[in-house]
Amino acid sequence: MKFPFLLGAALLVAGTAAAQFQQPVPTGPAFDARALFNPSFIEQLATPTRTAGGQPGAQYWQNAADYKIDARLDEKAARVTATASITYTNNSPDALAFVWLQLDQNLYRADSRGGAATAPAGGRFGNSARGFQGGDSLQTVNIELHGKKLKANYRVQDTRMQIMLPEPMKPKGDKLKIDIAYGFNVPEYGSDRLGRLKTKNGEIFEIAQWYPRMAVYDDVEGWNTLPYMVAEFYLDYGNFDYTVNVPANYLVGGSGELVNPAEVLTTAQQSRLAKAAGSDQTVIVRSVDEVTQAGSRPSGKNGRLTWHFKCQRARDVAWAASAAFVWDAAKMNLPSGRKSLAMSLYPAEVAQDTAWNRSTEYVKKSIEYNSKQWYEYTYPVATNVAGVVGGMEYPGIVFCGSKAKKASLYSVTDHEFGHNWFPMIVGSNERKYPWMDEGFNTFINMLSSAAFNNGEYAKQLNDTTRLVQGLARAIASPTMDPPYTVPDVTQPQNLGFAAYSKMGYGLFLLRSEILGPERFDYAFRTYIRRWAFKHPQPKDFFRTMNEASGEDLSWFWKEWVYNNWILDQAVTTVTYVNQDPAQGALITVENRGQAAMPITADVTETSGKTTRVKLPVEIWQRGGTWTFRYNSTTPLTLVRLNASKLLPDVNPGNNVWRAQVLR
Repeated sequence: MKFPFLLGAALLVAGTAAAQFQQPVPTGPAFDARALFNPSFIEQLATPTRTAGGQPGAQYWQNAADYKIDARLDEKAARVTATASITYTNNSPDALAFVWLQLDQNLYRADSRGGAATAPAGGRFGNSARGFQGGDSLQTVNIELHGKKLKANYRVQDTRMQIMLPEPMKPKGDKLKIDIAYGFNVPEYGSDRLGRLKTKNGEIFEIAQWYPRMAVYDDVEGWNTLPYMVAEFYLDYGNFDYTVNVPANYLVGGSGELVNPAEVLTTAQQSRLAKAAGSDQTVIVRSVDEVTQAGSRPSGKNGRLTWHFKCQRARDVAWAASAAFVWDAAKMNLPSGRKSLAMSLYPAEVAQDTAWNRSTEYVKKSIEYNSKQWYEYTYPVATNVAGVVGGMEYPGIVFCGSKAKKASLYSVTDHEFGHNWFPMIVGSNERKYPWMDEGFNTFINMLSSAAFNNGEYAKQLNDTTRLVQGLARAIASPTMDPPYTVPDVTQPQNLGFAAYSKMGYGLFLLRSEILGPERFDYAFRTYIRRWAFKHPQPKDFFRTMNEASGEDLSWFWKEWVYNNWILDQAVTTVTYVNQDPAQGALITVENRGQAAMPITADVTETSGKTTRVKLPVEIWQRGGTWTFRYNSTTPLTLVRLNASKLLPDVNPGNNVWRAQVLR
């Protein structure tokens, strides 16, 4: 999910939080080293499923859900009807007397909890479609368990379906088959996750949360049954085989690989797609001029065609369909030598003037960078769709606003495809811990945007000066929540601060100011490898980063993730050994907030020499004041802390000491 701000809502909180605090500068309690450096803070006892070091244990398990779905789009009624066959595998050591599914479309029922929790004025992520007749209409629900087929005994409460089983599923490998026939009306604007956009050449349908999805049963909480209001998701992995029947003049983009191109594409389109698969330059598969030409699409049977997709080892699938699509594509080069396709689908009216004609370039370079830097992209195709949805991610396909331009389009594309690492590959619980996907993704976006075309948009997207100023003030705000305490359903400004900007920038600081790129990157890659296609918890991340970097970072997690503690470093005095600058200078610094960071001090002498001194965070274990020796040869004229201005110091005015000039 993308907030409509370049730094993931950081600029929003910069303005609002700064307005709350004028002079005097906010201060916190006196520094307490014992509160920050408590050695028992994130101790984690090993369990059969999770080790003390933060990796999956010898008996780690997770359940699986495979889906076979056949859907039909009624474009005139704006309705999807479908049958879904789900094979659910219980890999847990527990017998399951019932199972839970998510009926996400029930958010759009008139009596939904999400509707009741949406303000009368509406909201980006709420159910603001007043009067819309939405929700899943269930025709049949059948099950097959232990060789017996029967009608399901189920009940639906808001967005959740519970199926009571005739006998429990057995532990460690038992399977349940669920067959559901259903339908739903597609909202015009579905919480910025799905919807419809009218264009001059037809309507664009973006379809997501479109089938009953299994809830997660895990080793930490058992069934995860938080209702779907405006929250994002927590899903198991499995294989998907799905078809979408649409009018013959439609193009369809979907998660995974199109397995019947010869049935749904013209000979020319198949040839162009094959050319794109070998081209680093964008190839037009269906041009602007061809959108209105009947010959650019096969006639189909009874004027309709069925598109068939398969997506392996995924947690979800989504698709988009329209007669209005222009289509282009290019090859993506992955580190193993494997190739994948970057593709874009967008209406003719945005083909030139908004940079959508560069969308495939954005997709290609974002995924190639993150594949090389962190973990190889896992899907055969990556498709960017222009439509009514401003920014939303699904495996192998993302929806981005059709009106996005240049840096904004690059930013939202890079952000949404960044989610293919967090949480598509590393399957954290977005509902409870959005900072584990939005924050991590905001961080990798900072690096990918700096690398894109040698920083073409980096200055616009990585305005660290404004970001740091905003963070410093927001951290001090009594109304702001720290990352750990923020679920996905919260005040938008708090979600933007805690889940996106604070957590994203915190990882940037950890990389640049504490561990250094080499150690950080190794540890972060270790976390991704350990938990790829699994379900990590927060302490799994903390302990992995500690273990793989060789650093006890408990203090950082405590101040940055669990608390909004103020950082206020100050340089207070400079004296000389035996009153002689040639024998060395004694520089005293203070930690006046409850947060701590390493010290970086630039020391300038009258000779003009400037030396950068770095002190580890451990100096603050001994209290809030520290004096260090600097080997000067001449008197000092200036000592400056945080010269890079990367630390969110709430009072930069006391970061500088200047020698008094005698007159």
